Amino acid sequence: MNCRLTCCLLLTGLVLTTGSSLDAKNPTTTIRLQPLLAEQTGIVGLHSDGSSGQHYLVEAVASGMASFDYDGDGYLDLYFLSGGALKGADPSRVQPNRLYRNQGDWTFVDVTEQSGLGSLSHSLGVSVGDVNEDGCPDVYVNNYGRNELFLNCSDGRFVQSASQVTQCGSKVGAGVSMLDMDGDGDLDIYVANYIVFDYDLREPSKFQGKVVYGGPVLYPAEPDDLLRNNGDGTFTNVSQSSGIGLDAEWGMGTVCFDADADGDTDIFVANDSTRNFLWENDGHGIFTEIALLGGVAYDYQGEPQGSMGADVSDYNGDGTLDLFVTSYENQSTTLYENLGSAIFQDITLSVGAGANTDRRVNWGTAFADLDNDQDQDLVLANGHIHDNLDEFDDTTSYRIHNQVFENEAGRFTDCSMDCGIATVAKESSRGLVVEDLDRDGRPDLVVLNIRTVPTLFKNSSAENNWIELDLIGIQASRSAVGTKVMAVHEGREQIRELLSGRGYQSHFGTRLHFGLGTSARLERLEIQWYGGDREVFHDLEANGLYTIRQGLGIERQPSPPAVAP
Repeated sequence: MNCRLTCCLLLTGLVLTTGSSLDAKNPTTTIRLQPLLAEQTGIVGLHSDGSSGQHYLVEAVASGMASFDYDGDGYLDLYFLSGGALKGADPSRVQPNRLYRNQGDWTFVDVTEQSGLGSLSHSLGVSVGDVNEDGCPDVYVNNYGRNELFLNCSDGRFVQSASQVTQCGSKVGAGVSMLDMDGDGDLDIYVANYIVFDYDLREPSKFQGKVVYGGPVLYPAEPDDLLRNNGDGTFTNVSQSSGIGLDAEWGMGTVCFDADADGDTDIFVANDSTRNFLWENDGHGIFTEIALLGGVAYDYQGEPQGSMGADVSDYNGDGTLDLFVTSYENQSTTLYENLGSAIFQDITLSVGAGANTDRRVNWGTAFADLDNDQDQDLVLANGHIHDNLDEFDDTTSYRIHNQVFENEAGRFTDCSMDCGIATVAKESSRGLVVEDLDRDGRPDLVVLNIRTVPTLFKNSSAENNWIELDLIGIQASRSAVGTKVMAVHEGREQIRELLSGRGYQSHFGTRLHFGLGTSARLERLEIQWYGGDREVFHDLEANGLYTIRQGLGIERQPSPPAVAP
């Protein structure tokens, strides 16, 4: 493809591709995912992108979702974002953000109205954490327009915080994460921003006579925002003084983690069609952008990607957190191995982590031990940006299957066609969460699909052993964000860091999950509380959920009954 044509297609958001088969089989996989119909589960709310046929870019990138236990009953609930009405859209077709209460038996109840979380904003990203340290998870939503912070009243209701909503102004949001940037024990908020959007900025883009979504490079980039928690219910925008606001690209997914293992939280931002950001924290909330030096700004060829979502975990068991990033069509997803000291290398080709991804647009992603065999598999939510793509491109599709990659001794195999994720109707997916929704110790999947109902997958993989943890900070924030946990058994080590905000504009995984294979007990559990002490627990019985309160001990939780309607 000549350079001029390549540039033209990038500007319109269209890059055609040749190459690998769209789907692959791995008949030896032990991962089994059982799709559930929306009417079976009660999750029947439609996603809206706020579209009116004008192909505004802000509609195509909506939306993420979240999983968290909003009412403290032991089951993880589901919160789906939706896009508000854009110019020319029919307001009667707009769907609110929806909260579904998990009853524990694969049925869910729509509690949106009574919860107060049914915003009609054009919502894009979400993160969850206890920002006011009252023991209840709060919800931050990143919108096109003013953002929203919903405080949990501990009685099933949320109220919007009036003190915060003006801090970021009216922008086009993207991913959002919570972190303790300065070690003061409360949660600050990193807000990624996408484009400077104006309805009248430009005429609609066209390709082969069809109106399509123009790419982000047609718009000015918007600097991201960093909100410091003042500890009194208010936030201060410290974007400029922290260094965050001194640079701007087209931000999408975010994940905050300790990239250099120095005890504080750094920030990775997946930027669309340009270099990524890696903001290194000095421990006091001052950040330096080091993505180029760290090896995560570009792929192994030195090329920028249409980066969408990001997640971190220790894929190879070497004790460091590795980074996986999804991307646009004609580009492979990228796995960056952490070599230590915030130095990463692109190892995608050598371990198979990008197989069959180049003819899809990848959005949500998650590391998870789907078969409890003690290593981290990968899940991808896929779907093209152009809703009329099938009219002018027969090499891919707007609706396409999602993917699962099984981790086999540090190498990834695409098992999508055999594990069950490709047995449902194809949709155009965006947000993704991976959580144990029925408390059976196997991580399940929920996918937000644009303009339709979500897809849920019950994990029915063979029953290896497992352990799950709920952490409650005391000196650390109550949500324990940034705390690191290592599970040691049979000479193997697994490390997790508790995160708030990850994947594609989504939130999941604050209940930590470890697969244990055939081990009936966990030999040793080490917890490095964020900004605090280290605790060690020995000889824990497998197949249970444990609550650990910083400095106050560990308690195995009974298996709860299904929640009454």
